[in-house]
Amino acid sequence: MKLNHAYVMTGGIATGKSTVCSLLKMHGFSVIDADVIAKEQLEVSKGELREIFGDEIFDVNEVDRKKLANIIFSSSTQREKLNTLIHPKVRAEINRQAKLKEKFELPYLMDIPLFFESGDYECKMSMVVYTPKNIQLDRLINREGFSLDEANKRVNAQIDIDKKKEMADWVVDNSFDLKHLQNEVEKFVEYIRGQYAGIKV
Repeated sequence: MKLNHAYVMTGGIATGKSTVCSLLKMHGFSVIDADVIAKEQLEVSKGELREIFGDEIFDVNEVDRKKLANIIFSSSTQREKLNTLIHPKVRAEINRQAKLKEKFELPYLMDIPLFFESGDYECKMSMVVYTPKNIQLDRLINREGFSLDEANKRVNAQIDIDKKKEMADWVVDNSFDLKHLQNEVEKFVEYIRGQYAGIKV
């Protein structure tokens, strides 16, 4: 399905997508959040998850996302099993929500961390939130408490951030401080406003 008003935001783990998303919401952007949808789909897929991964990923009857993450980031085979189950459901829900937003003919944001990994979205533009790999690792170690090995597993499970930077239509650089990031977001917003003359976004 061709999405004429969808601007995709993507990036890598710990590149600052959540901060950029918050800034864009402050500018009035409506957001379709793939991570929120994925969590919802995990909840409704408990039976299938139990069949694939067993009882070890459950705490009582709730999916323990930390335990599941440890499994899928330690094995590409296990990660592919999860992706095969969850990604089609996430894609279907994203497209359902996007179809509704397209009717308004106004720009909106699709926050899809694995946009380049999953593909299949015909959008107006892709924007990557960029920060160098060494900063990604530093944030995961210091903010999340991961070991260097754990941090590397998570970063390496995605397409390299420098490759995503090359693939994207627009880059928001989050290599410096918050003020710099705010300026980067402002430039992106001004560009979109220029595509929709006469409306407030």
